Amino acid sequence: MPRLDLYHNVVRVALVKDGWTITHDPLTVEFEDLTVYADLGAQKIIAAQKYEQKIAVEIKTFRSPSPVTELERAIGQYYLYLTFISKQEPERALYLAINERIYKNFFQRPSIQLFIKEREISFFVFNPEQEEIIKWITY
Repeated sequence: MPRLDLYHNVVRVALVKDGWTITHDPLTVEFEDLTVYADLGAQKIIAAQKYEQKIAVEIKTFRSPSPVTELERAIGQYYLYLTFISKQEPERALYLAINERIYKNFFQRPSIQLFIKEREISFFVFNPEQEEIIKWITY
């Protein structure tokens, strides 16, 4: 089992506050000869439309001195997981969870915004002190 990220419990609480039910901690994704573990699996019942939304969440801390290197690692992991999740559970969307500080200081750069949009990388931004999700970016 992978070790927990620094913000694991914070993101878990934030998702629950946002109306999600944690269904997997971690979410095991098995595909052919490989098993990977996304940090969390969650679902939410959308009553107005009468359907269930499922997500997988991979929490990223961006703690190294180079946010570009951290982004490279995160994106590699994102696409690896996305490939396998889409085969195992095509109805489940994958999101990166990033903290508000890295969102403001790095993800707001025009070059990073372009990259995220071009690659259609879904993520949400959380405030670690308030344990709340403050923004969803969905592609």
